[in-house]
Amino acid sequence: MSYFALVPAAGSGARMGGALPKQYLPLAGGPMISHALSVLASHPRIDKVFVVLAEDDAHWTSYNWLPFAGRLKILRCGGATRAESVRNGLAAMADAVGDDDWIMVHDAARPCLTHTQIDALIAGVAEEDVGGILAMPVADTMKRGIGGAIVETVPRTGMWQAQTPQMFRHGVLSEALVTLSPDITDEASAVEAIGLQPRLIEADSSNLKVTYPFDMQIAEWILQSRAGPA
Repeated sequence: MSYFALVPAAGSGARMGGALPKQYLPLAGGPMISHALSVLASHPRIDKVFVVLAEDDAHWTSYNWLPFAGRLKILRCGGATRAESVRNGLAAMADAVGDDDWIMVHDAARPCLTHTQIDALIAGVAEEDVGGILAMPVADTMKRGIGGAIVETVPRTGMWQAQTPQMFRHGVLSEALVTLSPDITDEASAVEAIGLQPRLIEADSSNLKVTYPFDMQIAEWILQSRAGPA
């Protein structure tokens, strides 16, 4: 049983604006995706990191990936959605992994991942048959809105904010993603849809997803305040 990482990076990041795909935006001295790849590729338990790119991605070769030599495998099989990219990546890596091997799917837009967070995920999920995800308990009052107006206050008891990595066995995740639904936004949702219950492994807000321009400033501060992938 081995551990592998899969990073879907075929999206455009339209909500950030600009012509450059979000994963390549400059952040703390490198393209955004390089920070997550550095942490994943340097983790001693992860055998290899698979990166799913769009077939026509012209940006990847513009950067120096030599520091990760031998640790990365590029798969140019990205799909129209994140779920499709993950499904295509799982199929493309099938010859290199077993059904029982663990796959950590991580967002390219979560650049502040740490070894400590990966260790917590492995420790919390490794003995499970299903798998699990990093997540954070919801602390704020939750409101459901329509047209800019509140229509409902949603109880936050038992609510968690999903993060990545999300770790599942290759066979289980491949099965879950055979039939894609437009409502599936993460791997856990797909696994839940086939009747399984992934575990929640508590993380913290430092593992943020860069979605809007201001998030870049927060991620930059977090990365610059660290000495390494702790």
